[in-house]
Amino acid sequence: MTHATHLEDLQQSIRYRFTDPGLLLRALTHRSYAHEHAEVKPPDNETFEFLGDAVLGLAISQLLLEQFPACNEGELSRLRSSLVNERELARIAASLDLGGYLLLGKGEEQTGGREKASLLSDSLEALLAAIYLDGGLDRVIPLIARLFSGYLEQTARHDPLQALDRDFKTQLQELTQARHKLTPTYEIEGEEGPDHDKRFLVRVLLDQRVLARGWGKSKKEAQQQAARKALALLAQELAH
Repeated sequence: MTHATHLEDLQQSIRYRFTDPGLLLRALTHRSYAHEHAEVKPPDNETFEFLGDAVLGLAISQLLLEQFPACNEGELSRLRSSLVNERELARIAASLDLGGYLLLGKGEEQTGGREKASLLSDSLEALLAAIYLDGGLDRVIPLIARLFSGYLEQTARHDPLQALDRDFKTQLQELTQARHKLTPTYEIEGEEGPDHDKRFLVRVLLDQRVLARGWGKSKKEAQQQAARKALALLAQELAH
């Protein structure tokens, strides 16, 4: 099977046929392949990644605004961050078997580039840029809505802030398990206010160390705030 024939399968999978197939080919050309074929100077997808990131951010912002009109700007921004990140993009790219369509250099191929999360997420952004350049926003936004439909539906089944709770807590757990082989724990330290307007204070610990504390109108919201502060603290420590 030629690569061009192979790309027919991808176009069927995403339900979009390119007017300019060269845009699709560029979106799938990694810089390692372009470097190894410098004699023909094939354009790589790095600048498409940049454009695709902007296109994806715009599309997800529109979809979230439509689905959660009661959320404020900060909440919408946090929801967008929970959807548009390397982990989720790599999962979507893997569901399309996007890694199998990439043109990679030998070194990248040998080190498992087709399964690298960073490479997969970048290639998905490049693909979205190519579709935008070929067909405009009217064609790329419906595709993004389909690709993210499962994540958007899952978020819609819960209170949006609860979805953010899971995101910050999951991020913290992944970080501490990878760096320290430990799972954070949460403890209620106190509460205040009448029953109809109660606020909770929660602390998050790693082993016996208190990483951060957070207040919230519910225990989940307080846990989310504590996890968010703990992530910021650990990121600061990592930077020094």
